[in-house]
Amino acid sequence: MSASAGCYTPATELAARIARGETSPSEVLEECLARIERVNPDINAVVTLHADEARARAAELDRETPDSANRPLRGLPIAIKDLALVRGMRTTFGSPIYRDFVPDVDELFVSRLRAAGANIIGKTNTPEFGAGSQTFNPVFGVTRNPWNTALTCGGSSGGAAAALASGMLPLADGSDLGGSLRNPAAFCNVVGFRPSPGRVPSWPKQFSSDALAVHGPMARNVADVALLLSVMAGPDPRVPISLPQPGAMFRRPLERDFRGTRIAFSRDLCYPVDRRVVAVLERAAADFEALGCTVIEAAPDLSDADDIFRTLRAFMFLARGREDYTRHRELMKDTLIWNIEQGLALSADDISRAEVARSALLGRVAAFFADYDFLLCPATQVPPFAVEQEWVHEIEGEAMATYLDWMGVCCAITVTGLPAISVPAGFTSDGLPTGAQLVGRRWADLDVLQLAHAFEQASGHGRRRPPLDS
Repeated sequence: MSASAGCYTPATELAARIARGETSPSEVLEECLARIERVNPDINAVVTLHADEARARAAELDRETPDSANRPLRGLPIAIKDLALVRGMRTTFGSPIYRDFVPDVDELFVSRLRAAGANIIGKTNTPEFGAGSQTFNPVFGVTRNPWNTALTCGGSSGGAAAALASGMLPLADGSDLGGSLRNPAAFCNVVGFRPSPGRVPSWPKQFSSDALAVHGPMARNVADVALLLSVMAGPDPRVPISLPQPGAMFRRPLERDFRGTRIAFSRDLCYPVDRRVVAVLERAAADFEALGCTVIEAAPDLSDADDIFRTLRAFMFLARGREDYTRHRELMKDTLIWNIEQGLALSADDISRAEVARSALLGRVAAFFADYDFLLCPATQVPPFAVEQEWVHEIEGEAMATYLDWMGVCCAITVTGLPAISVPAGFTSDGLPTGAQLVGRRWADLDVLQLAHAFEQASGHGRRRPPLDS
């Protein structure tokens, strides 16, 4: 099956064709299943596949009367990141502890996907408990980058990004704590959107008011991301930080005139960044200027973001993983044990100082965005690296002390609580994908999508496909 056979058709177009009766949910599903059979053995992105159940679901959807308003995802196949609960489908969290776990409930966003007509066909790969931006685990092994299978796809939503880039799925979900939507999107030349905390309510969840970890959409273009977000987003009374706006707001037109828009541009946010990434980002800045934006070199003061992030992240990992750590420490990978033990070492004073520092940082960032509409910065600090390497140990001659250090440009933005997107920005001189990270003002999710769409349409970087069919 060639890449020109339709496996890269945008989700918005597929949904419109299904609604008009030009194709059927079953036909779309069979094309995805054929593509999975063709390329997944080399990529290992879809790790659980319920093909028979998906065919039965597609047959039901075939008989439905079109209802684009209430069923905007009717007939569109999707696989769920293996950190989210899917009723009746094995959910391992990438851990041998949960190798055979089958939940009897859906997470909230999964139930919303079902209600919107999506066909949930399986699960996508993730590192163990989502810890790290390299997708491998002892249950399913490593996921490879479709652009070069010797390289990593990133993570932790690496299976989702690789499945999209290789044409296996039209849509995918992900989650993001320190860049898990943005990093793999950049490595695989797709789009990953970290929405504002509370935009996609998370339930059930141990910390219903957690503003660090979020669910979000991934796709091959911004319009498809907006379509998926329109279903995932919307308030829920059980989640105190959920935002009140309905998800349907993201079905508004993405076209917009950005002439005169003020964009702050930082090549590195004061982190070490590979010179190949910087070169691509500088070209992207010129593309924004061609749209009529005013691009100014500037960045908010994020000097203590690392300390804040690491403290609050360790606290979160301890709360989520303490029971598993106590009972099954020997089954956990070293970096996950390190995360939890960092949490065990925290004092009340550590947590209180981190929260006070976060409040001050949020004030500085708000003042910064009073002068700028958006921030443009790297989505990753390095291009994709060897799949055998667990994490990056050095960037431009600077040693990385821990497996978090090389993800700082995303972790720092997480602390701000602002919506951020990784959109394809071009390729390095050696042909590797790189993403631009666009950050918007508080709760300005739609604005971020609109700017990313304008850049995408003008640059065309996301239209290139990996050489899987050559």
